[in-house]
Amino acid sequence: MNECRLELPQATIEYPHALPEKQHILVIGGRPPAVEWLRQAAVGRIPWAIDHGIDICQKAGIRPEHLLGDRDSASREAWEWGSSFSSATDTYPSEKDLTDTQLALEKLPPTAFAIVTGAFGGRFDHAFANIFSCANAKPSCCLADEQELLLFLKDDMEIRINCHQEPLAISLLPLTAECSGVTISGVHWPLKDATLHQHMPNTISNVPEGKKRFPVALKRGILGIYFCFRSP
Repeated sequence: MNECRLELPQATIEYPHALPEKQHILVIGGRPPAVEWLRQAAVGRIPWAIDHGIDICQKAGIRPEHLLGDRDSASREAWEWGSSFSSATDTYPSEKDLTDTQLALEKLPPTAFAIVTGAFGGRFDHAFANIFSCANAKPSCCLADEQELLLFLKDDMEIRINCHQEPLAISLLPLTAECSGVTISGVHWPLKDATLHQHMPNTISNVPEGKKRFPVALKRGILGIYFCFRSP
């Protein structure tokens, strides 16, 4: 695994800085990723199961190193299965201020990089909390499954994305009140040094123009780069 590259089944993302040698994959309790996608994405990474994520891990045959949650959505069988071999298990009360995913992000080393899967689908409030929690977490994160991918850019950052399959849509989502210096090329509607506003997100449903490889840059703010893929 190249130290500056994030390898996912549907895309390779090149970062301007080195990523941790060992990345994490956090399996949480939203829409389950496809089993084969999850198995591929978990190769060479440290798996953590967050509450109902343990059921998803058990189905895929992935043994998480860390099990965490309040057990309000995990099946008893899967939790006991995970507890039997996980090197760390953290159980929380169901009445608490933070979500299980937010607690997991706090447990990660601040220099970690985590792929968060099982983050899409289901309730909008859960997806909202996942997106903004991951965007603002100290560890670097992305949200991914075989259908959707959400990357985050922060101040003075540029990444290069090489899609292995054609995305149905590419959207730029300002996750701070304003994102300035936004540049994207290789798409049907390119931008150069643009300013995007959270109150009127209008950079939605772009598409690649010819090549599946393109750069995205940001000078200030937190920008979400969202991809929608055709289901296998």
